[in-house]
Amino acid sequence: MAGDQGELVAALFDRTADTYDRTGVELFQPIADRLVAELAPRTGERALDVGCGRGAALFMLARAVGPEGRAVGVDLSPRMVAATAKEATDAGLRVVIRVGDAQKPPFEDEVFDLVASSLVIFFLPDPLAALRAWRELLVPEGRVGVSTFGDFSPAWKEVDKVFAAYIPTQMADPRTQSAETPFASDAGVERLLVEAGFTDVRTTTVTVPVRFDDAEHWERWTWSVGQRRMWEAVPADERRHVREAAYAQLDRCRDGDGRIGFDQVARFTLGRR
Repeated sequence: MAGDQGELVAALFDRTADTYDRTGVELFQPIADRLVAELAPRTGERALDVGCGRGAALFMLARAVGPEGRAVGVDLSPRMVAATAKEATDAGLRVVIRVGDAQKPPFEDEVFDLVASSLVIFFLPDPLAALRAWRELLVPEGRVGVSTFGDFSPAWKEVDKVFAAYIPTQMADPRTQSAETPFASDAGVERLLVEAGFTDVRTTTVTVPVRFDDAEHWERWTWSVGQRRMWEAVPADERRHVREAAYAQLDRCRDGDGRIGFDQVARFTLGRR
């Protein structure tokens, strides 16, 4: 990821590294689990996780390929890499994790049997170029799998609208991108993979129920993930007003048990070199 944008993204995830996916909210792990299941890694294979974050997909890949295989992660955030490497060591997992750009990972051609990337590609400045770069890393018949966001509960969209006036166009939430982007539909993401040279392209989806104990839990979660940038876009002296408006909308998003939450469609698009 080139230039200032890469630095901004790295800095954002450096700030979230300590708490990323560590607030008791089930979203990233179920999506990563399904992505790995769709890729069906086998013992002894060489797997790359692009934008590995705190290891949701990487650790699953490491367990699947076993000690005979190789699980490698790359992420733009140095603090994220350090935290994930320590956690892997503590868990006794054999992984290699490097700081690197997801747009063009720093590896030689044809060294991996599969490439996974969970909830990353829509952040990249040139997703098509990234997919072409990932294809070159794969051996012939190697597999690629990416996860992206589909639709989510309509009532929850009103929560996100509370931040709309503060968020620059280039910082739009990937879940709410317009129909002009490839990430607005299954066909759009499939077209990206086909244009990048992949064959046997297919899509599957799953709905993930995302629930919070209360409004404060939701707020802690948003600060711990990429949505942190929404809060940081709001001037400090206006955050109390935004918080109150968001909390009011959250009350309209309760399920039958009274818990706050939304249902998120996750899309898995897969192809073969």
